[in-house]
Amino acid sequence: MKYTFFVLLLLIISACKTYSDDEISSFDKEIQEYLKKEGKTCEKSGSGMYYSILDKGDGKKIQFTDRIVIKYKGELLDGTVFDDQIENPKEFNVKDLIGSWKEIMLELNEGGKAYLVSPPQLGYGTHELEDIPKSSILVFNLEVVEVK
Repeated sequence: MKYTFFVLLLLIISACKTYSDDEISSFDKEIQEYLKKEGKTCEKSGSGMYYSILDKGDGKKIQFTDRIVIKYKGELLDGTVFDDQIENPKEFNVKDLIGSWKEIMLELNEGGKAYLVSPPQLGYGTHELEDIPKSSILVFNLEVVEVK
């Protein structure tokens, strides 16, 4: 039993890739170039996310333990749309969101709108999803419809 636990722990640790300082710096430069090309002005958070709060919202303040209903559109830097839920809002637990979404949600209230560019370490990292290649920088437009 003890051996199985350590093997499982080793597998979990080895599967979790962290990015080097050089990789993080490269992602940051790529984001800055993208924002410049698109003519977007954003703030940079301490975690490396670039964002613009378009409307803070005047409803209930979002907490980490809340469920939220949001409209959003997600794109890759090349403009490929990988998810569009503008017409069909989705419900999520804030605590289950990717890192960049958790971070921005805690800055918004119900009715809030934001634009954000998420480096891979705050998105899906090295996980490859059906429409999202591993280590992708993600661009989101989102609106908080409801806080539950």
